[in-house]
Amino acid sequence: MVLGSAVPRRRLLLVALLAAVVLVVAGGVVATRLVGGPRTDRGATPVLTPGPSTPASPSTTPSPPPPPPGADITGPLNLLLVGVDTRVSVPGWEPHADAVLVLHVPRGLGRAYLFSLPRDLVVDIPAFPKAGYRGGRTKLTHAMSYGSRVPGRPKQPDTAQGYELLRSTVSGYTGLRIDAGAVLTFNGFDRLVDSLGGVDIYVDQRVVSRHRQPDGRHRASAPGGYTGPQMVYEKGRRHLTGWQALDYARQRYIPGGDYSRQRHQQQLIRALARKILDQGLARDPDQVQQVVDALGDTLVYAGGGRRLVEFAYALGGLPADRFVLVGLPGSSVGSGGSYRGEQLTTVGRRFLTELRAGRADAYLTKHPTLKVKT
Repeated sequence: MVLGSAVPRRRLLLVALLAAVVLVVAGGVVATRLVGGPRTDRGATPVLTPGPSTPASPSTTPSPPPPPPGADITGPLNLLLVGVDTRVSVPGWEPHADAVLVLHVPRGLGRAYLFSLPRDLVVDIPAFPKAGYRGGRTKLTHAMSYGSRVPGRPKQPDTAQGYELLRSTVSGYTGLRIDAGAVLTFNGFDRLVDSLGGVDIYVDQRVVSRHRQPDGRHRASAPGGYTGPQMVYEKGRRHLTGWQALDYARQRYIPGGDYSRQRHQQQLIRALARKILDQGLARDPDQVQQVVDALGDTLVYAGGGRRLVEFAYALGGLPADRFVLVGLPGSSVGSGGSYRGEQLTTVGRRFLTELRAGRADAYLTKHPTLKVKT
């Protein structure tokens, strides 16, 4: 794929990252699908760009320039970001939602709240006839896999279709209308982070990698786990390269388990979003659209008639220091001595109620431990 030569490669990588990410303000992972309903904008309204200047006649008053696309978006917005397991080489593989994050941007777009839902959260998954799923109560991660099943094509799961069921499930659980979202894989993550010059993050606990060696090579797979020397991320302020950032954010066999992994993913997202927003790229619709067009069919997007460049522009003015990370506490659920999954505590569930009512700040003031430190 050849991108226009008018923009330096580094800047295009940044805009590509922004185009895929500002929608969910989610920094350096690669969007394989951006989904929010049937796509209606391919080949439709072009980006608004000024035409050739024409001298105004003395008797006419020049018309004011049209507003930038997305300037009329005022919120509120609820955006869903999903990280999926991509082991497509495994027989019978189906995409599972390994990371489920929701970004809530209140009216005015001057603040944003990012929170994660545990992948093992026990939820009611609605019936989904398109995939032949009758509905049930099980782990949130399964909504993606159940929804991705295509009758008659058992080995060809449809990730975008799986997102539809996951979106309905998340909306039903949180009570939030999901306006748009992204299904993300890890492919290309390290290259994009490296294009930003890496990322600075505070490592809040010692993390030993299960997947990587200190030199970045993958550890050898063996029955029951992996073998070989392990990369270690020591506590403190660190500068991480692309593969290190990805590896750090994936680890869940650490103190705190998946809740610690959720926190680390949010911290990484915040650090990357801050770096991107500082570039001001979201307010350049021509360059965002150029990258969207170049991505072609690898980028599937819909947003109630809104184009991606509109969301990018709208969120481009979000102050980086008003990007609030929220950690929702939970606990395990058991039945007959066996593990069934996770549930949010009363404090965690109440946050969702207060968020819907527009009282999130007051609730976080009352429960300051919910705010994730960066």
